[in-house]
Amino acid sequence: MPPVLALFRRITRWPGGHWLFSRAVCLKAPYFATIAPRFVTLEPGRCEVRMRDRRRVHNHLGTVHAIALCNLAELSAGVMTDASLPTGMRWIPKGMSVEYLKKAKGTMHAVAIPDRPLVDADTGYDAPVTVAIRDEAGDTVFRARIAMWVSPRPPRTEARAG
Repeated sequence: MPPVLALFRRITRWPGGHWLFSRAVCLKAPYFATIAPRFVTLEPGRCEVRMRDRRRVHNHLGTVHAIALCNLAELSAGVMTDASLPTGMRWIPKGMSVEYLKKAKGTMHAVAIPDRPLVDADTGYDAPVTVAIRDEAGDTVFRARIAMWVSPRPPRTEARAG
């Protein structure tokens, strides 16, 4: 089981575990703390993250800023990919296309799902992830397609003494 998935399953059994897991992810990738995410669901092939409506994620119009939505999409796609990869594989985002469909107001709820299953391979491959972000009414306000590059981890080399 991927370490991030094992941590999520273990820590979210505790009271306050979803908050604690979200903080742990933000310690590992500090930039995402700017949107104060809250992980709701994490399983192979699916990640759901909420972002509360707060002034610090607003634009000059009083709606959720486009880049805050991009951050939420990248975070949910990345953690979903990490939780879904076979052992020995790694990932990195290499591009993102986005659609702004409606004014984003209120709490946002992102759902990240891979376009096809992530598999073990001898060479790298493209693994697109679709993220839909909905408002409190359930309307999709934003959609992203994130191009993930998945490749084998390089073999570990033995550390030499002296």
